[in-house]
Amino acid sequence: MTNPPAPQAPPFCPNPDCRFHHRPRDLWRYQRHGFFSRLSAPQRVQRFRCCHCRRHFSTQTFAATYWLKRPRVLPHVFHALLGCSAFRQIARHQRVSPSTVLTHAARLGRHCLLFHQLHRPPALPETVALDGFQSFEFSQYFPTWFHVVVGAHSHFFYGFTDSELRRSGRMTPRQKRRRAELEQRLGRPDPRSIEREVANLIALLAPRPQALTLHSDDHADYPRALRRLRHLEVTHFVTPGSNPRTPHNPLFPVNLLDLLIRHCGANHKRETIAFSKRRQSACDRMWSLLVWRNYIKSFSERKRDASPAMRLGLLDRRLNAGELLRRRLFPGHIALPERWQRYYRREIPTRSIPRPAAHQLRYAF
Repeated sequence: MTNPPAPQAPPFCPNPDCRFHHRPRDLWRYQRHGFFSRLSAPQRVQRFRCCHCRRHFSTQTFAATYWLKRPRVLPHVFHALLGCSAFRQIARHQRVSPSTVLTHAARLGRHCLLFHQLHRPPALPETVALDGFQSFEFSQYFPTWFHVVVGAHSHFFYGFTDSELRRSGRMTPRQKRRRAELEQRLGRPDPRSIEREVANLIALLAPRPQALTLHSDDHADYPRALRRLRHLEVTHFVTPGSNPRTPHNPLFPVNLLDLLIRHCGANHKRETIAFSKRRQSACDRMWSLLVWRNYIKSFSERKRDASPAMRLGLLDRRLNAGELLRRRLFPGHIALPERWQRYYRREIPTRSIPRPAAHQLRYAF
């Protein structure tokens, strides 16, 4: 029997309250503090103790599978979420409970959010297309609108925010009464949510003054949102949504992304029983799709060429799930915009769920 490989030296103290959580490693002192055993590989894990804050940790603390009892399932859940599978389908295939899949999906969403923030450009370096993607949470009485920004040349998915909408469209008298009952009990969504969230999205993607060329459809809230961005010089081109959605349409990059979202996500199908019960869960899955689209998937499925991140010059090759999940990312090391911090903390509310669970674990944050 061969001896296990020597553990790698920990790069920093994982305790966010320790002064050596950010400082250079050569100033930090730690001690090896025995081992612990577990059922999953590696079965023998090296433990450490920080000489400054006295916090104990291990090599597993710096792995993306920290605190998971079924770590081998994590990359399989990542691929299954992008393969149009629902949570219970994934659970049956991996022989785990649906709650385990939910935990892994939330972990992947937070990890992908930090990964994207670490690699995305600090400004918008190209012409972009803006559009809204509509879905729903809990039931069709609670529509959701995802605002997405895509690069016109690279097809890079820069980011998204979400809005809560009021149900509209054709409804029977019974459905109108049901909507009125729900609004009386739970309240109505903010009618200016689209305007506010579109402005928030573009502001966090382009925080400094710059000239920006933007293509969108003829949604009435978009011009009002752009007027809020006083630090940007925006050239806004409007393409009617009734125009053919061909590659010659200026909105083709974002229309293609809408197709991929519905094609890859079972929770966004037009008629489905796999819809997201919480908007937060839908956002977690959206972050996983964003990273897959930008850094793993090729620009052309037929040619298997460069990824959108490669076309933008952010990476020199396409990644795989193993490289994406190679190490744990710490929120204390990656500064998230305030709007995206709410996604990481799982603070996106759902009106029909009065006390939804948030991400508040002390040692796993």
